[in-house]
Amino acid sequence: MPEDRRIFTDLTVAENLEVGRRPPRAGRAAWTPERLFAVFPNLAEMRGRSAGQMSGGEQQMLAIARTLMGNPDAVLLDEPSEGLAPVIVDLMAQAVLAMKREGLAVLLSEQNLGFATAVGDRALVIERGHIRHEGAMVEVAADEAVRAAYLSV
Repeated sequence: MPEDRRIFTDLTVAENLEVGRRPPRAGRAAWTPERLFAVFPNLAEMRGRSAGQMSGGEQQMLAIARTLMGNPDAVLLDEPSEGLAPVIVDLMAQAVLAMKREGLAVLLSEQNLGFATAVGDRALVIERGHIRHEGAMVEVAADEAVRAAYLSV
């Protein structure tokens, strides 16, 4: 997914989605606007709205939806919850879980432990380019020593 959203603010939600359209991969269901609106219901309500008139969280969801229109096998999300209102963070978590249910591989780089725990299966704690700890997400989140050493300020 593009860093800093990079949506087309002069285009509508629907037009931004069309910009990302690529042919579907063999043997996989194509991501369509209707399918994306099921994952991001608030975007369905805004399909005719200019992307420049959306909140930052809504723009973040649009950027992810546009990426999915490319029918990828995997997505890398870098800090998708950063700077978002709590209600939008919850919607983003639901969207990530929906992508996973659809069979999409999601690689997440995230500092929000609550968000990462809600959507992640496995965790790798990386410090200065080295893996310091890895395991099931719930185990990493529950490990007080790991949390104290790497996941707190």
